[in-house]
Amino acid sequence: MDLYIDTANLDEIKQAAALGVLDGVTTNPSLIAKEKVPYAKRLAEICEFVKGPVSAEVVATDYDGMMSEAEPLRKIAENIVIKLPITVDGLRACKTLSDKGVKTNMTLCFQPLQALMVAKAGAFLVSPFIGRLDDVSEDGMDLIHKIRQIYDNYGFPTKILAASIRHPKHMVDCALAGADVSTVPMSVIKQVLSHPLTDSGLKKFVEDYKKAFGG
Repeated sequence: MDLYIDTANLDEIKQAAALGVLDGVTTNPSLIAKEKVPYAKRLAEICEFVKGPVSAEVVATDYDGMMSEAEPLRKIAENIVIKLPITVDGLRACKTLSDKGVKTNMTLCFQPLQALMVAKAGAFLVSPFIGRLDDVSEDGMDLIHKIRQIYDNYGFPTKILAASIRHPKHMVDCALAGADVSTVPMSVIKQVLSHPLTDSGLKKFVEDYKKAFGG
C-alpha cells in the first residue's frame, strides 16, 4: 500500500519525505488556505520535494470552470494529479481529462457506485472518505471492501486511495482490505511509528548497555 501525506504544509512534507517511505501528497483548498500562500506556488514547492503523485484540487463546481482550472494546474509539474469532486460535472471533467492522458483523483466518494462511475470514466485515483462515514454512524471500511471487490470483478485499473484516515487502525484495516493508497496527516504517521513497548524496549537496551560498558 502506498503512503501519501494529506497536507499542504512544507515542513510536514519534508519530515515525511525524509523517512524514505512517502509516495505522494494530497492537498485540498482547505489545506492550502491554512498555509496563506498562493496555490500554484505551494504546489510547485511540494513537487520539488515529492516526485510521486501530488493531487491539486479544483475549486470550480461546473464543468467549464473545472477544465479552465485544470489546465494551469497540470502545467505546474509532471506529477500533478487533478483532483475533482464526484459530481455530474466532475465526472464529465474526469472523462475529458482522462482521454487526454491527464491523471485525475476523484474525491469525496461515499458510496460504491460513485467509485464504479469514475473508474469507467478513466480516473487514476478514487478517494473514499472513511472517517467521515464513520462520523455519521456508517461503516467507512465497508466502502473500501465493496470498491475493491467491484474493481477486481471488472479489472478496473483505478487505484483506491483511502482518505479521511483518523488513526493507525484505519491504516491497518485499509491495508487488509486491499486499498492501493492511504493518505494520512503527519500526526497519524507519527502514531504509526510509536508503540509503548518499542519505547520501553529501547530504554532497557540503552540502560543495559550503559551498565555494562558505561557512557
